[in-house]
Amino acid sequence: MKRLDDGLSGLRVGLDMDGVLADFNAGWMRRYNADFGTQLHPSMVVSWDGLHRLTHFGSMAEFWVWARGDEHSTFHDAPALPGAVEAARRIAQSHRLVIVSSKFDWAIPDSMAWLAAHAIPAREVHFLWDKTLAHCDVYLDDAPHQLEELSAGLPDAIVCRMVHPWNEPIAGVLDVHSWVEFEAIVDRAAAAKAALPR
Repeated sequence: MKRLDDGLSGLRVGLDMDGVLADFNAGWMRRYNADFGTQLHPSMVVSWDGLHRLTHFGSMAEFWVWARGDEHSTFHDAPALPGAVEAARRIAQSHRLVIVSSKFDWAIPDSMAWLAAHAIPAREVHFLWDKTLAHCDVYLDDAPHQLEELSAGLPDAIVCRMVHPWNEPIAGVLDVHSWVEFEAIVDRAAAAKAALPR
């Protein structure tokens, strides 16, 4: 019987969760609207920090206490962003899919449940504040500070920004407007790697 090979020949592709795979803003707003009778919409988020300013909470600390919830946090029920799950599954067929997300300890169980519920075939899952530690060939993220740190800390990696109103272009970081664009970037990077002399 042939032994299964754990060393996929493709790239290490690091995907963030919130704002990349999951629509965190749609998830927390759905709960907030139900709890407080408001009509918040994800299009209202135009800056990275300060979600609490859209709510009645006085600080992000208060926001996170509420977001943690009693049974499940807002990370548990966030819908998938359009095309994200399907693209992640396609990428995983040829590459090592690595989830690289920054989470509070209390958010990790719900985040793992989200990945399982959406059948994301990740070979590795890392919850890191310093995402360079995952050592991926290609990253897709939306957090401005993470994009800057990845670009500066891993100059040989391809760092991609999932374009949203809350982030701005960064020198050396590729802008991605859709999963189709990102898959094309991964394909080109894989072809370039395959063409290198061994």
